[in-house]
Amino acid sequence: MPNNLTPTEFLYGCSIDPAVLELRPDYRALLLVVEGINPQADARIADELIGQAEAHAAALLASTPVDHLPQIGAWREAYRGFGAKPQRTRNSLEALTRRASSGLPRVNALTDIYNAISVVHQIPIGGEDFDLYDGPALLTRATGDEAFDTVAAGEPTIENPDAGEVIWRDNTGVTCRRWNWRQGRRTALSENTNTAFFILDALAPMSDTQLEAAGEALGQAMQSLGAAVQVSQRIAGAQ
Repeated sequence: MPNNLTPTEFLYGCSIDPAVLELRPDYRALLLVVEGINPQADARIADELIGQAEAHAAALLASTPVDHLPQIGAWREAYRGFGAKPQRTRNSLEALTRRASSGLPRVNALTDIYNAISVVHQIPIGGEDFDLYDGPALLTRATGDEAFDTVAAGEPTIENPDAGEVIWRDNTGVTCRRWNWRQGRRTALSENTNTAFFILDALAPMSDTQLEAAGEALGQAMQSLGAAVQVSQRIAGAQ
């Protein structure tokens, strides 16, 4: 069913389970809803940002192993905290940073923009279609019974998260597994998305100032995708 909440109602309905903050008291999420996206807008900004991200990743990795980069190291530790093996299931920031030095994948303008900003600002970012959400987003620890709509061996399938795994979900099921590892098909961005929902995940040593700068960069990039673009946002989590 389509999301019938206003952006403000949605953002202030989103929540973080205390069990997640017990795991990582330093966690904060900057949540953005971007309305008025024109799927036919000139998306040259995506090409520019991808180039910046690839150059930035190459510079970072020229002097530092990827797992020693501060935010990637923090997320590896967070994954171990709920039983995931970061060498096997890399957080989205690590996966993108590893790929960026040799060329980021191209998906669509919305995805390309937030992937690039993720690498440049060294922060995991998730992007989804706001209109495909069933109620607000909740970050919680899985029971193991939740439904996750994904693809396995090239075929659509429904998986279940591991019990205790950190997940994002709505009223229907899981929207992203292992905090920021893999997003589901049901709420995925597409070339027809008019309203997008973004999650920017921060752990120490990232400061609130750095988190806000990443959100500002994302919001500014979104302004290029339509004359009527409006951005609403809220920070949730540890303050």
